[in-house]
Amino acid sequence: MKVLKFGGTSVANSNNIKQVAKIVSQIKSDKTAVVVSALGGVTDLLLKSLELASNRDLGFENVLLEIEHRHLTTIKELFPIKEQSAILSHVKSNLNELETLVQGAYLIGERTSRLADKVVSYGELLSSFVIYHYFVSQGLDSGLKNGRELIITDESFGKANVDFKLTHTNCHNYFKNTKDAITLVPGFVSSSRDGSSTTLGRGGSDYTAAIIAASTAAEELQIWTDVSGMYTANPKLVKQAKCISQISYEEAMELSHFGAKVLYPPTLQPILSQGIPIWIKNTFAPDEKGTLITQNNNGQGKSVRGISHVGEITLLSLEGPGMVGIPGISKRFFETLSQQDISVALITQASSEHSICVGISNADEAKAQTSVNQAFEYEIASGKINPVIVEKDLAIIALVGDNMKSHQGLSGKMFSTLGRNNVNIRAIAQGASERNISAVITSDDVKKALNALHEGFFEENIKQLNLFVMGVGNVGSRLLAQIHQQKEYLKEELKLNIRVIGISNSRKMVFHEDGVSLETWRGDLENGLEANGEAFMDRVQKLNYRNSIFVDNTANEKVSDTYGHYLENSIAVVTCNKIACSSAFDNYQRLKKLSKKYNAPFLFETNVGAGLPIIDTLKHLIASGDRVNKIQAVLSGSLNFVFNTFDDTKTFHDVVKEAQEKGYTEPDPTIDLSGVDVMRKILILARESGYQLDIEEITNESFLPKESLDTTSNALFYESLKKYESDFQDIYKVAAQKDCKLKYVAQFEDGKAKVGLQEIPRGHDFHNLEGSDNIVLFFTDRYPEQPLIVKGAGAGADVTASGIFADIIRIGNF
Repeated sequence: MKVLKFGGTSVANSNNIKQVAKIVSQIKSDKTAVVVSALGGVTDLLLKSLELASNRDLGFENVLLEIEHRHLTTIKELFPIKEQSAILSHVKSNLNELETLVQGAYLIGERTSRLADKVVSYGELLSSFVIYHYFVSQGLDSGLKNGRELIITDESFGKANVDFKLTHTNCHNYFKNTKDAITLVPGFVSSSRDGSSTTLGRGGSDYTAAIIAASTAAEELQIWTDVSGMYTANPKLVKQAKCISQISYEEAMELSHFGAKVLYPPTLQPILSQGIPIWIKNTFAPDEKGTLITQNNNGQGKSVRGISHVGEITLLSLEGPGMVGIPGISKRFFETLSQQDISVALITQASSEHSICVGISNADEAKAQTSVNQAFEYEIASGKINPVIVEKDLAIIALVGDNMKSHQGLSGKMFSTLGRNNVNIRAIAQGASERNISAVITSDDVKKALNALHEGFFEENIKQLNLFVMGVGNVGSRLLAQIHQQKEYLKEELKLNIRVIGISNSRKMVFHEDGVSLETWRGDLENGLEANGEAFMDRVQKLNYRNSIFVDNTANEKVSDTYGHYLENSIAVVTCNKIACSSAFDNYQRLKKLSKKYNAPFLFETNVGAGLPIIDTLKHLIASGDRVNKIQAVLSGSLNFVFNTFDDTKTFHDVVKEAQEKGYTEPDPTIDLSGVDVMRKILILARESGYQLDIEEITNESFLPKESLDTTSNALFYESLKKYESDFQDIYKVAAQKDCKLKYVAQFEDGKAKVGLQEIPRGHDFHNLEGSDNIVLFFTDRYPEQPLIVKGAGAGADVTASGIFADIIRIGNF
């Protein structure tokens, strides 16, 4: 014999019921019990009608009409007109009885658990009746058996306790003697010994099927639902979740307890001792394999089998000096909760006995707080115990697996993964069996925590990075193109999956939770929301993705002011914007400290030398114990291009214009030509070398006339260059006469820095520096005479974008 259970979604409408009949018709077994739930959503409607009625709200009538409409529509769609009359008559009679019961609640203005059990039982009784007649109409050899005649319980209305001795006898005898090949049984419903209607609790249809399977020593139990088995995590929250092909009873029980909705937790209890296999199958994809739950499962060598969670949790903490060494405190605490019929989902106690912490449902928070404070009223009044501490809006996440006890470091990996993603843990519990490691976190962090843990334990070491890109001009657009081009390479070779979740320019911004298309992003952005820096930042924080990275491709001071906010929310920052790192030393130091405190990388390789690994090289020198004594550098690709290109055959104005058009200068070229940009760069190198310095302490020997420096627009700036063309020609001629080249040089030595235009003679390391190249000479304790040299292209959108890209990859490899 086989037992099949179909949930509410599987029988939600006529089309689904037809699919159920098709599945049942293909089952190969001498006898088959088919347990069905109410039509999808009907149980909730029944409870809603009762709630409205008990509150004297006539809205219950509309809810009853909706229930009637659902059933009558289903019947009319399933049966030809000539077959409908008797079925409609029976259903309407039942609906009239239902209406009478609900009207009774309206008249007395209250609902009881006994009445609620009677009312909600109509969902399964009606659905099983309709489905039975449809089976018969399709030529299936079927019978209908009222579940209340099979399953006997006590009178704990709402969630009755089964009398297994009577129930097993009833089920065994009925299925042994029935001549029907298929028996329809309404799930969820039962009756007490005196014949009163009872129910097995929400999800009780699974329980009904398990009880029948155990009582008849069934060959197997099949749970048909709307997903293809039990998953490594909730697929609605974790897109990469995978179906688990085989799992043990104990693992399945843990996962179902912690929110795996495909299986009602008590389902496994009746069949554990008999070792009856359970299949979890998808009604809408019956050919997919599903999940097999068996007694003996070695986990196929895997430690963690699934990651699950249960939401709407409240933590109750009882603590105080009067608890230490006092017997009976725990007993009184749990006894108080038990007397209030409050289920405890998690327990943790400090070894000092100073505190006990339990997790309960949010719905029980008020009565739990009141009852515990009353129970310990004397101790609280005398200061021995503090009033119970309540923390709401929490959730429990759990790693589950039979083989976890055989693997070292799982707890460490779990908690370090959560820590890296700024998921704060409020409580921890782990059973002695080591089959489950549970942690309590805030509800807002559930999605991020599940995805981060799933990535760490199940995704073949592929790490997902979620980017939020501010600025998509020359550099930003090149960066997106490079990410798009290298996407598959990064997945295959570096095990990195990079998604761009949000993009903004100065006018518009766009977000897509599954990633903005890097083929159509320009059009998406044009049709996006109005740009707003604060709104962008708020959206990044609310999305709360793991491995989030804010990428700043602007030269905007306001944008740089937001770095601290991102870092303190454990969102990494990658930037080519030099303003933050060259701001006041206290602010630079604050950002560095925030990065360490919240484990959020703050990378700015492109602040100096665009795509050249200058800062990275410097960091390695310092980390290895070397000390920087002197730095000499040509750090402006734009100025190097200008003075490599400028001679007596070209005007200075035209050369600067060309540099800007090639993307070598900042949008405001005065930043480059005034020397401010170079000052910022040498300042950053000095700071990264371990020195405290502010930009005001750097000497700037500018070659530009004061009038040019004081211009307020690019147009006025370029006009001033034309006006002083003869001065620039004089500078060039003097250097040429000495057989020298002009280079804008930055130097740091003895704690002091300066920048300015210099005449570089032949033979010097800077003399043959071509185009827009940069060069840095590090004189250190290990390189006192012959410096460590980093040289290469130091300007241009492509190389700058590649430098930003390299920082993103560095974060991925952390």
